[in-house]
Amino acid sequence: MRRWFALSAIGRDRPGIVADLAELIYECDCNLEDSRMTILGTEFAVLLLLSASGDDAERRLSAGCKRLEWEKRLTVFFRPLEGGEPHSGAPPAGRVMECTVSGVDKAGIVARVARVLADDRVNIVDLETQSRPEAESGTPIYTMRIRMAVPNDVDPRRIRERLDQVAEDLRVDVTVTPAS
Repeated sequence: MRRWFALSAIGRDRPGIVADLAELIYECDCNLEDSRMTILGTEFAVLLLLSASGDDAERRLSAGCKRLEWEKRLTVFFRPLEGGEPHSGAPPAGRVMECTVSGVDKAGIVARVARVLADDRVNIVDLETQSRPEAESGTPIYTMRIRMAVPNDVDPRRIRERLDQVAEDLRVDVTVTPAS
């Protein structure tokens, strides 16, 4: 019977982290089904979806993760997933839309936008943020990109209106468009 696991890891960015994790997965007779990996500041962060057929995959993964933590100075967490095969790669339910927010960096941008979306049962499928200094003044400009699934019974105009209010309050720009 196939089992599924979520694994996350974070550690100081360096060459070889992906190789270390891929070797662990291979040595534990697991298959890498889906992944997201990125550098955040000086840290490399990974979120993986694994599958395995063997009865002792959980035990092997646990031992392998502890070894990586000790030998490679990574913080590794994994857990088995319940409920059968995950829907990796399946399109989210609802209309897929994209939202972009940009403006001078300030506290509350993600919290306010995420709350508007949550209140309308919008599922955030992917979210990426960054703060970069403006070329001329050095002012930190915050950009957030969201890929989201809007339930079919929710009017996207309502979401746009509520996001426009947040944009006005925070003095940022917000766009909402159908996903490409």
